[in-house]
Amino acid sequence: MAILVGTASWTDKTLIDCGRFYPKEAKTPEARLRYYASIFPLVEVDSSYYAIPDPVTAQNWVERTPETFTFNVKAFRLFTGHQTDPKVMHKDIKEALGTMKTLYYRSTAPEIRAELWRRFVDALAPLRIAGKLGLVHFQFPPWLMCNPEGHAHVEHCIEMMEGHTVSVEFRHQSWLDEAHRARTLDFLREMKVVHTIVDGPQGFANSVPMLVETTHPDYGLVRLHGRNTETYNAKGASSAAERFDYDYPDEEIRELVVEALRIAYKVRNTHIIFNNCDEDKGQRNGITFLKMLLAHG
Repeated sequence: MAILVGTASWTDKTLIDCGRFYPKEAKTPEARLRYYASIFPLVEVDSSYYAIPDPVTAQNWVERTPETFTFNVKAFRLFTGHQTDPKVMHKDIKEALGTMKTLYYRSTAPEIRAELWRRFVDALAPLRIAGKLGLVHFQFPPWLMCNPEGHAHVEHCIEMMEGHTVSVEFRHQSWLDEAHRARTLDFLREMKVVHTIVDGPQGFANSVPMLVETTHPDYGLVRLHGRNTETYNAKGASSAAERFDYDYPDEEIRELVVEALRIAYKVRNTHIIFNNCDEDKGQRNGITFLKMLLAHG
């Protein structure tokens, strides 16, 4: 069994601006990734949620990291059902879209959707060929509910990523409430995808409980969003750093390490992603997690 620990992104503005994680000489994207990969064996690529990366960029990631390094890649936001600005599209796609101001998956022409899926898969190819691609992570929006339409869209996304290992994270409580959780877990097992175990603020319609259940024999995934209920849905929060501003105390990290060890006995690979991405909180908490894990032997 293997437990890999990392953070969601290594290029967040608040992380770089705080000046505490990267050494002063790490001033370029290459230097930062090399330094990050000298500490953590895993990272989640979040930039791919905002725009489909270029395969050349992915090849650079391959060349700048150790042979055993792993990238989890977040799926492009249009695919998951989030509204998308055409400005983030490739030039020819923008031209084909014409004057459209906002895109949703269901209202995008089928041929354009198919081409975007193709380009996303192509972008992942360098990581996959190098053996460095872990999970392709689909974080669905709060308005995707546990109903026939919701199931159909999740199934569609999984089918489009055939040949990849997909992880799924829900943001509507209906998927994992007491009435639906057994059916949801069965659905994920049937589709052969990874259920994302979420630690996050509770008490909201877009909160899901930390349900420590695995649905895939090879992977378990835990994403840690912090527990800041004041900022999670705060009006005017303009960035993920503001929403997930939380510093896990050692006692909470110790409890999470115990949970990770339990998960690791069920699957071959357990991925722990700290998404409390304000300044260097995720990196500091991740290093603490690693030290506690090592103390367990």
